[in-house]
Amino acid sequence: MPKSSKTLPTALIVGASRGLGFAIAQTYLERGWRVIATVRGKARTALHDLAAKAEGLLEVETLDIAVPAEVAALRKRLAGRRLDLLFVNAGVLDEPVKTIADISTEEFNRIMVTNALSPLRVIEALEELVPPAGTIGVMSSGLGSVANNTNGGYETYRASKAALNTLMRSFAARHARDPRALLIMDPGWVRTDMGGPDAQLSVEESIPSLVDVITAQSGKKGLQYLDYRGRTVAW
Repeated sequence: MPKSSKTLPTALIVGASRGLGFAIAQTYLERGWRVIATVRGKARTALHDLAAKAEGLLEVETLDIAVPAEVAALRKRLAGRRLDLLFVNAGVLDEPVKTIADISTEEFNRIMVTNALSPLRVIEALEELVPPAGTIGVMSSGLGSVANNTNGGYETYRASKAALNTLMRSFAARHARDPRALLIMDPGWVRTDMGGPDAQLSVEESIPSLVDVITAQSGKKGLQYLDYRGRTVAW
């Protein structure tokens, strides 16, 4: 790691092997941050290729957020580090047309554990590494808004993101005196493997703006649910 990098702010992006997470890690790297980013499994990804060209400013860690032992191991490896931003991006999508009557219990559990329970477990494990001026955030979705659910569809995914939002509100309530910025982010409907080819936004239209919003909230105490343009999303 270059000596000069010790003075740079550090972001930990959880779930960055591809799609939005990869783009977030790449954006922070381009903006002069030191980045720690996680992938699941041992396979080589685009993130590894990016790290090879990053002159030590991008560290790749292996983490399956649904495995508590791996979360604990990452916490141990990061002991003594300062995270100016802790951002959890990991998530999965079920078949959008499946209603709650159609989905299996096993699939429901997988989605809820990955999208709601596990991100908060990561935050609980690592939040002590984030200083008072730092930021803790999760990638949610506009589909997580209960108030805006007027069309249905994506039932289990919606439920998992609404649960994620609620768990973040509970975390914020338990840390009412915490000076850190707490963010729930909606990136918009983006053309990725998860978002599909018909989505409204390109990654380039969503992620740089989303990073701008996260940066603008630095130092602002409390929890906010915002979209990639900085607009408040209805709970």
